[in-house]
Amino acid sequence: MFEPINALGGPLEPCSTKPLTGFYRDGSCQTGKDNPGVHAVCIYATKEFLEYSKAVGNDLSTPLPQYNFAGVKPGQSWCLSGPRFVQAVKDGHAPGIFIHSTHQAMLQLIDLETLKKHALDL
Repeated sequence: MFEPINALGGPLEPCSTKPLTGFYRDGSCQTGKDNPGVHAVCIYATKEFLEYSKAVGNDLSTPLPQYNFAGVKPGQSWCLSGPRFVQAVKDGHAPGIFIHSTHQAMLQLIDLETLKKHALDL
């Protein structure tokens, strides 16, 4: 795992425990070399974003009981894949994010100013 540092250089804060999120299912957007999808950006899910995400092939809202996944609902936080966030920015559908809960690894995929533009917690 990489150091738990957020995009602003401070300690990585939790993203969500209900639902339990993160590549490591520890409630944080911690990432490492074993996380090729870079699930490092803590988003605030809205109905509009979940519909967009499903339409582009990343269905976060449909429950998958076989994986103990209830589906993400509007109003919940979730660690989204970095490339999916970058795609949403390019498509004009980026969700709001919690930058203090977003891992600094995102800075390898997108610039800090863009992250700050979508931050809900500055």
